[in-house]
Amino acid sequence: MNQLSFYLLIAPPILFALTIHEYAHGWVAYRFGDPTAKQAGRLTLNPLAHLDPLGTILLFVARIGWAKPVPVNPYYFRDPKRDLLWVSLAGPASNLLAAFVFGLACRALGVTSFYRVHPGALGLLEFMLIFSVYINLILAVFNLIPVPPLDGSKILAGLLSRDAERAYEEYARYGAYALFGIILIEMLTGARILWAVIGPFVRFFSVLFVGSPLA
Repeated sequence: MNQLSFYLLIAPPILFALTIHEYAHGWVAYRFGDPTAKQAGRLTLNPLAHLDPLGTILLFVARIGWAKPVPVNPYYFRDPKRDLLWVSLAGPASNLLAAFVFGLACRALGVTSFYRVHPGALGLLEFMLIFSVYINLILAVFNLIPVPPLDGSKILAGLLSRDAERAYEEYARYGAYALFGIILIEMLTGARILWAVIGPFVRFFSVLFVGSPLA
């Protein structure tokens, strides 16, 4: 498979994973009374509304990335701390659910690895299904890391007491710089620092959903 064919095959799964992640945030926020995402045109399954140029490029290049965050206004929520937790959890949960559904399709076709696909058109479909499981699991687990601006930071804040949350925020404000620094180091050196954290979880759910660690 040449490089162009590879990118054409992984583009639909990546765009789908990013889109449902952000749509889920907006949908849950809307259900809790916040119309901000809808008014901004983000309560849509059109991937063009959710793409962040840098985050999307990194997903293709480094398999770690993000979409443009859906705007959320907690002042519309009845219980801002609790409701923001559920809104934040919705994105990773949607990717985990998608990985499960694509995993069922992989099991139905009897395909359990990138290296065990059939030749021809069926093999291309199988590759896209496997990659869909893979990229949705990566997005789900990566976004659960409790470092801003990732969803995990808001989920953790929603679970902490007020005093603990304030103490956490004192350190968490440096999280984005640390995260970008790690991604930059990975791109320059080839080190897989983040994969050492998220890889075991991705492999666990790959085995659970598909029956093998995929790669």
